[in-house]
Amino acid sequence: MLEPLVRETLREDLGRAGDLTSNLIIPAEAQVQLKLAAREAGVLAGLDLARIAFAVMDGRIRFNPVLRDGARLQPGDVIATVEGPAREILSAERTALNFLCHLSGVASATARIADAIRPYGTRVTCTRKTLPGLRMVQKYAVRVGGGSNHRYGLDDAILIKDNHIAVAGSVRAAVERARAAAGHMVAIELEVDTLDQLREGLQAGANIILLDNMPPEMLREAVRIVDGRAVTEASGRVTLQSAVDMAAAGVDYIAVGAITHSVATLDIGLDAMLEQGHA
Repeated sequence: MLEPLVRETLREDLGRAGDLTSNLIIPAEAQVQLKLAAREAGVLAGLDLARIAFAVMDGRIRFNPVLRDGARLQPGDVIATVEGPAREILSAERTALNFLCHLSGVASATARIADAIRPYGTRVTCTRKTLPGLRMVQKYAVRVGGGSNHRYGLDDAILIKDNHIAVAGSVRAAVERARAAAGHMVAIELEVDTLDQLREGLQAGANIILLDNMPPEMLREAVRIVDGRAVTEASGRVTLQSAVDMAAAGVDYIAVGAITHSVATLDIGLDAMLEQGHA
């Protein structure tokens, strides 16, 4: 499942003529030994995609991992060494780093929130606000960072939002129609932004209540009303501080789109070994 994604990314980068710079400057027989190393603190994710990028580029490249996904990185930590034909390693470098830096950024952003809310027993979860084509690997990176995955797509759970309610006519009508038609294994989640909608949804049989853009005091009241009858999830422009406030209100999950759709990459570089045989 990963290799086609990596191949397409390499094809995008190499274009019709390949790596003009490396091919014109570096002798075909040149060999190199490089290291992947962290340049800032974070959580490692995406190592398999980096490995596949080098392997697809040239089977002679030797990729030797030192750490595993989920490792907590500090600046200077060696993640892996890469040895073999110099042209091909440099041609695959950017594809490998793009995946590794981006997914490590997702894992790191997730971990910051997960660590902050863990004392409250609350979990951070991602959303469908993912970058096109990268949902599978972004959701993997969220798990590596200590988070949970929300539904993968539109086909594996029911999430009734404001526009569904508007078309259906009411919260009760929307939930009851979903309940009547869905199989017993399919969860029904209802997004609400008022306590009246919450009460109506509970009476109609929603399994999960998404409490959208509620301030902490309102969240606490919502959790009290639910009283364990449904799973509670909070959302709405979540920051590190607001996540702590949401968790303190007693919700089970906090949904965060920013950990996938607008996360900063983690700075990881492919650098020359300082001394032969040393990292």
